[in-house]
Amino acid sequence: MVVLHAAIAIAVVIVLILALRVDPVIALVAGSLYLGLASGLGFAKTITTIAQGFGDIMTEVGLLIGFGVLLGSLLHAMGALHSVVEKLLRTLGPGKLPYALAVALSTIFPSIYVDVQLVLAAPLARSAAPHLGRNGLATMGGALTTGILVGYVFVVPGLGTVAIAGLLHVPLGTMLLYGFVIAPVTALLTMLVYRRLLKRGFWNADKDESDPPAEPAGQTGAEPNAQPRLSVSLLPIVVPLVLIATGAITEAAGVKSDVLAFVGDPVFALFAGLVGAYALARRSLGRERVAETMTSGFGSTGQILLVTGVGGSLGAVIGETDLDDVLSGLFSADAGVHAVLTVLLVWLVAAVLHFAIGSIAVAGIAAAGILAPIMGGLGIPPEVLALAIGSGALFALQLNSNFFWMFQTLLGVTTRGALKALTFVTSLASLVSLVLVMGLVSVV
Repeated sequence: MVVLHAAIAIAVVIVLILALRVDPVIALVAGSLYLGLASGLGFAKTITTIAQGFGDIMTEVGLLIGFGVLLGSLLHAMGALHSVVEKLLRTLGPGKLPYALAVALSTIFPSIYVDVQLVLAAPLARSAAPHLGRNGLATMGGALTTGILVGYVFVVPGLGTVAIAGLLHVPLGTMLLYGFVIAPVTALLTMLVYRRLLKRGFWNADKDESDPPAEPAGQTGAEPNAQPRLSVSLLPIVVPLVLIATGAITEAAGVKSDVLAFVGDPVFALFAGLVGAYALARRSLGRERVAETMTSGFGSTGQILLVTGVGGSLGAVIGETDLDDVLSGLFSADAGVHAVLTVLLVWLVAAVLHFAIGSIAVAGIAAAGILAPIMGGLGIPPEVLALAIGSGALFALQLNSNFFWMFQTLLGVTTRGALKALTFVTSLASLVSLVLVMGLVSVV
């Protein structure tokens, strides 16, 4: 019966979000309440478990998400992304720009929230598109899709990555190392396949492109005279990544050092990046502009923390039922399920949730919450499980996502064009990364 109740709970979450447009926080808590009560935990135990699950995940990733959102907000205000795209166009020329942009967005800028990245990069993509020929807008749209969303699910401190890793108790240093391999390879392979399809007539400018939208006011980041040098403005994100990677490498090498462990801790590393970005922004933008930016970042942080926390609540409730034993028997190697098939099943769980719910983050968090209690019996490393969930959550971003309509409007494409440059490209990137993760599980 517990499997039936779990299925009903997940269906309740999906219906509330998709059909009734209920906020994901309310939907996830409602699903957790139903599962706890229907599974016989009782009223007091259900509420206690929900609260404890929320607190546990906040202990794991709360500060990381908060620091990451604020850091991204300050980078946005200083115009760092705008500067990178302009420099790439000048240095590489239009031919290599889509690949370079996809890799840069997926590895350097995941700290900036996906909606903000889109608002910043869409005007730059449109201005660069005429230099790429008749499929220029399609190509740049695919580059934005690939770079922004692949980084979101695979690379620290992308919020999807941090939330999934936190729920599965994967060290962020380990996640960073894996992400820096999977993300750029996924981005490059996706763009290679996509551009080949474009050359074979996949895109029809007459039907897939609309009139270009007006430039959004006030969305291009810092004024030109307020921008610090690019090499300086990127330090707040580069330094934390180097610190986290150093900590992970030295730990894996068996080096024992309290100092290295301290500076390589993700909480300290992101805090150091935040302090650096704050100092740069105060100098280049002024105190009032920085205060406005921080206030906006605090608003975004609250929503993201709540969704992540209630994802932890759902996982905690599942952990208190017998569902973990049932699912563990289904997925485990003892049940005759090969590791590669396990990765495929994990990917499928996240993909179905995303297709139904329309939110990459919520799908990833829900999938991680469902699978976290049983990951010890899956027979694959938790970091590979996290990558499989991220890969599945990326699949087929479509019309039930607000990002879809933002993409269509800001890039200047029709709904049909967005289905090609966004929905199809996320599906392609998801499948490419699935193959990579399947290959990875065979060697780790």
